[in-house]
Amino acid sequence: MADLTRRQWWAGAFAAAVRFPAPIRVAVIGLQGHPGEVIGPLADLPDVELVAIADRDAAGIDRARKSPRAARARAYADFRQMLERENADVVGVCNAADERAPAILECIRHGRHWIAEKPLANQRAELAAIRQALAANPRIRFSMLLPMRFDSPYLALKRIVDSGAIGEVANISAQKSYKFRNQPEWKRRRSSYGGTLPWIGSHMVDLMRFTSGRELKEVFTWQGQVGRFPDIGEMENTTGSLFRLDNGGVAALHMDFLRPDAAPTHGDDRLRLAGTRGVAEYLAATGVTLVTENRKPEVLTDLPPKRSVFVDFLESVYNGKVPGLSAEDIFRVSEIVLAARESADQGRPVRL
Repeated sequence: MADLTRRQWWAGAFAAAVRFPAPIRVAVIGLQGHPGEVIGPLADLPDVELVAIADRDAAGIDRARKSPRAARARAYADFRQMLERENADVVGVCNAADERAPAILECIRHGRHWIAEKPLANQRAELAAIRQALAANPRIRFSMLLPMRFDSPYLALKRIVDSGAIGEVANISAQKSYKFRNQPEWKRRRSSYGGTLPWIGSHMVDLMRFTSGRELKEVFTWQGQVGRFPDIGEMENTTGSLFRLDNGGVAALHMDFLRPDAAPTHGDDRLRLAGTRGVAEYLAATGVTLVTENRKPEVLTDLPPKRSVFVDFLESVYNGKVPGLSAEDIFRVSEIVLAARESADQGRPVRL
């Protein structure tokens, strides 16, 4: 439940009210990662009701139900029982990494639309099983909780690249740095956690592809655990991945759980895109900055409005809008982070 502090619980408070042609019943499996991306927007979705939450942590469910839109949600310890009893239209899958693929497969078996944590699975075989189940049930719609691609700074970076202002992107540098605090027990075991690269690297792998318009073709990763941290278990607290881009360029992603407690924010995310005509980058301390061969360095303040990954998904399902996150991107990101982890485990580059 501590993970909820990483994104504001009221993740949807920025959005104007969105209407749908009929009431939508939502259920949530698990309260790890980004359940706030599902529960928060309900304040602006009068046609959407949270009917149930399944989690083994009863105290966590009680905390979640302090949200007015979650107050009447029925509680379950077993998500399978919830899926049997509740006639939910959409399910948010926000459980531990090793439990995610089984929950997704159960949602598909029950014919429910779903939006899940990232990556979709801990193992390639599980990812293949999800693909196969979806192919057999084409009516089911799905998405993945990659909220950062809907944040204003990254939408701005994509807009810059799409405009041609920095030319062809040839080098990408990405960072995620987090504090290590209040981590749940499942993250301290590799078997249930899956690794730091799949868990937090999914965000930046998605953003590197989304903002630059480039594809990642090969990866070499190093990862490890440095220092004495008695509560870290088997978690890697430092990772570095080097990617080859489809145009011969290079992308680097470095991540850590070494951000000091004295730092003003839990995370420090950065993304820099260097192109043949200029450079655009974002970090919280300076905002979105741009410098090109024709423009002096400047901080951009006219940014696209922040959007919601969950509202985007619901509108694609029920209002017929084109989703901002495609099925192809969802599976591609999941495949890339699993391959990057394999590279570190095997000590060799992996083609993507």
